[in-house]
Amino acid sequence: MDSEMVVHNGGCHCRNVRWRVRAPTSIVAWDCNCSDCFMRANTNFVVPAERFELLGDSRLFLTTYTFGTHAAKHTFCKVCGITSFYIPRSNPDGVAVTFRCVDPGTLTHVEIKYFDGRNWDSSYNQTGIASLSKVQNPPAEGSK
Repeated sequence: MDSEMVVHNGGCHCRNVRWRVRAPTSIVAWDCNCSDCFMRANTNFVVPAERFELLGDSRLFLTTYTFGTHAAKHTFCKVCGITSFYIPRSNPDGVAVTFRCVDPGTLTHVEIKYFDGRNWDSSYNQTGIASLSKVQNPPAEGSK
């Protein structure tokens, strides 16, 4: 999905956790049914870690929950409880950003895709989600 890259700002409900992320204006967000995402109704898009920046003293307001393999680092605000981003098991080198936590005005389109977190291994292999945390370099000038 090609679209203009912009800086999106966002964070939690009480605004103690704030961040910025460089991502397209049109994104693919993943609706996962694993036990954690399903209960939180978390739908997120994945970016390379170097495109995500936690702002100010936001780190002071974060806590982390892990379960199962402990590969995913589910961060949430200690004050309001909102998970505005986390480190996903599928992309430990990236960041999953809750698209509903992006401040209004920069997302132009959100396509929702399904990730079967209850059958994690097969969904991981079928979706290609692992590639989303890799920096995609534009083609060299003159190549197609």
